[in-house]
Amino acid sequence: MLKLGKTIVKLRIPILILSFLLLIPCGISYLNTRINYDILSYLPKNIDTMKGQDILVDEFGTGAFSVVVVDNMKESDLAKLEEKIGKVDHVKAVLGYDSFKELSIPMDAVPKKIKNAIVNEKDNSQIFMVLFDTSSSADETLKGIEKIRSIAKGQCFLSGMSSVVYDIAEISKTEAVVYVGIAALLTAVILTLTMDSFLIPVFFLLSIGMAIIYNLGTNFIGGEISFITQALAAVLQLATTLDYSIFLWHSYQDYREKYPNEPGRAMGHAISNTIGSVAGSSTTTIAGFIAMCFMTFTLGLDLGIVMAKGVIFGVLSCVTILPSLILVFDNAIEKTRHKVIMPDLGKIGKFVANKYIAFIIVFVVVMVPAVYGYNHTDVYYDLAGTLPKKLESVKANTKLEKDFNTGATHMILSSSELSSKQTAQMIKEVEKVDGVKTVAGLDNIVGPAVPKDIIPEKYKKVLDSGKYKLIMVMSKYKTASDEVNNQVSEIKSIVKKYDDKGMLIGEAPCTKDLITITDKDFKTVSTVSILLVFLIIAISLKSISLPVILVVVIESAIFINMGIPAYTHTTLPFIASIVIGTIQLGATVDYAILMSNKYKKLRYNGAEKKEAIIGALNGSVQSIFVSAMSFFAATFGVGIYSSIDMISSLCILLARGAIISFIMVSFILPAFFMIFDKVIINTSLGFKPKKVRE
Repeated sequence: MLKLGKTIVKLRIPILILSFLLLIPCGISYLNTRINYDILSYLPKNIDTMKGQDILVDEFGTGAFSVVVVDNMKESDLAKLEEKIGKVDHVKAVLGYDSFKELSIPMDAVPKKIKNAIVNEKDNSQIFMVLFDTSSSADETLKGIEKIRSIAKGQCFLSGMSSVVYDIAEISKTEAVVYVGIAALLTAVILTLTMDSFLIPVFFLLSIGMAIIYNLGTNFIGGEISFITQALAAVLQLATTLDYSIFLWHSYQDYREKYPNEPGRAMGHAISNTIGSVAGSSTTTIAGFIAMCFMTFTLGLDLGIVMAKGVIFGVLSCVTILPSLILVFDNAIEKTRHKVIMPDLGKIGKFVANKYIAFIIVFVVVMVPAVYGYNHTDVYYDLAGTLPKKLESVKANTKLEKDFNTGATHMILSSSELSSKQTAQMIKEVEKVDGVKTVAGLDNIVGPAVPKDIIPEKYKKVLDSGKYKLIMVMSKYKTASDEVNNQVSEIKSIVKKYDDKGMLIGEAPCTKDLITITDKDFKTVSTVSILLVFLIIAISLKSISLPVILVVVIESAIFINMGIPAYTHTTLPFIASIVIGTIQLGATVDYAILMSNKYKKLRYNGAEKKEAIIGALNGSVQSIFVSAMSFFAATFGVGIYSSIDMISSLCILLARGAIISFIMVSFILPAFFMIFDKVIINTSLGFKPKKVRE
C-alpha cells in the first residue's frame, strides 16, 4: 500500500488534471439521465396490478388518466374546454357530459348514479375524465398535464396520479440543488469548528463533490433513477464518506510530525494507512446499501446500487484527489491554521467506566418504551397526502373529495367474452361494496334505453378492446386508507368470481400491493443487513462475541430512533422503516468498530480491562463526535427545508440516528465492554494480553 501511496503522490498533478476533465462527461451524463417520479412504478412487474397497467396500454392504448373538476362553467364553455384538452398531444379521449351530447343521449336517459357521479347540481360543478395513451409517469404524460393546466388557466382542478407526479417533479427540480447547498454549507460549518484549518474543509467538500458527480454521472447505466435517489444521493454520499477525508487528514498530520520537511513522504504513508483503515469501515456502509438491493420493491435496488457506488467513488476520491489537492495547496492550508474550536471530549472515559452500571440501567429502562414505540409507529403510503396543500394536484384531490365525495378511482379489466348479463351482475355486486360510489362500464354507462349499436366506435374502444372490458369504479375512500384496502380486496374477490383472469388496477390497488410487499421487504432487508454487517465485523475483528455486542448497540439506537415518532405522533413514510435501519446500521456501526479496535489494541498490549476501555473511549470519542456531527449537519438542514415529506422525514431520521448512535457508542458500548470483557477476550483473536499468551 505504501508503494501505491508514493505513486499517487508522484502523479498528483496528472491525477488532478484527469479528475477535473472527467467532470465534463459525468456532468453531461447526469443532466441527461432520466428521473422517475412515480414510486408505484417500482412495484414487481409480475403482480396483477402491474400486469394490468401493461394490458391497459397494449390493449386499450390507455395509460394514465386524470379526473378533472370544473366549477361554475357554462355548458358551451365546458364543451370547448373538453375539445381543447382532447387535442393535447397524447390525450386519447375525454369522457364527460359532452361525450353524452355527442352520442345524442339526453341526460335523462343516463343512469342516475352515473349522472350524479359527473354532475353536482348543488355546487354547480362537473367532472370529466382525461385518458392518456402513455403511462402515469411518462415524460409525454407530464408534458400533457402541463399543457392542460395552461389551457384550463385555473378554471379546473386536475387530479390523479399523473398530476401528483408532475407536482413532485416540479418540486424536486427546484429543491434538489438546494439540498446539496444546504448540506455542504452546514457540513462546512461543522468542519470549520472541528478541523484545525479554515481551508481544509473546502478541499474536503471539493473532493467529495467531485466523487458525487462521478457517481451521479454513471447512473445512466441503469437508464434512469428515482427522484428519491436523486434527492438523497448527494446528501447521503457526503454524510457517509466524509469520515474518510477526516481520517486521511489526521493521518497526514501525524506523519507530518514524523517527517516535518517531507510533505510528500508524509502523504504517501497517510494514503497507505488510510486505504487499510477506510477499506474496512467502508465495507459495512456498502453492505448496508447492498442489503436494500434484496427488496422486491425495486426502489431499494435503485437507491442501493447508486449509494454503494457512491461510497466506492468516495473512497477512491479520498485516496487520490484529496491527497493531491492537499499537497498542491499545502502552503495555503498552513497559512489558514487555527485552534480547534470544539470542546475536548477525550476525558469522559473514566466517568463512563466508573458509572457503567448506571448506564446499563438507563439503557434497559429506555429500551422498553423504545421497543414499544418502534412497533407502534404509524406509517403512511399515500404519496399525495403529505404534499404541500398549495399544490394543484392536492387542491384537485381535495375538491374531488369535497364536491363529489370521491377518493380513489379503480379500473376493472375483465374478459370481453364475459356476457353483458354476467357483466351487469358483476357491476351490481361491486356497487354494493362499502364505499363504492359509482361503477361505469359499457354495459351500464348509457342505460338500458340506449342500444349499444348507436355508440360510435371510438367510445366503444375506450371501454372494450375486443379482448378486455374496462370498467371504472369510483370510490368514496382515499388511497392507502384501511377502508379502501378492504374495498379493494372485496372487489377483487367479486371480479375473480366472474372472471378468474380479471384484474383490479389503479392507484389504490397498487398501493395495497405496495403495503404488502414493503412489509416483507422490511423483514428481508433488516435480516440481510444485520447478517452482512455481522460477518464483516466478525472477520475484521476476528471475534464471535463482538459482532453480537456491536450490532445490538446500533440496532438499539435504531429502535430508539424509529420509536420516537410514536410518542411525537408523527406518521412516517413507508420507505423510512425500510431504509433508515439499514443505512443507520451500515453508516454508524463504524463508530463502534473504531472504539473496538482501540480497545483490542490496548488489551493486547497488556492494559487491564478498565484501563483499556477508558483509553479506547478517550482515544475515539472525539473522532466519533466529529463524524456524527458531520452526518447530522449533512442531513438535518435538508430535512428541515424539503417540502416533500418523504425526503424530509428520511433526512430528519438520519440526522437524529447519527446523534443517537453516537450516544449509544460513547456511553452504552463501553458499559457492555465492562460487563462482557472476559467473554470478549476468550472468543476473539488478538485481545488476550501478551503476558497471558506467554
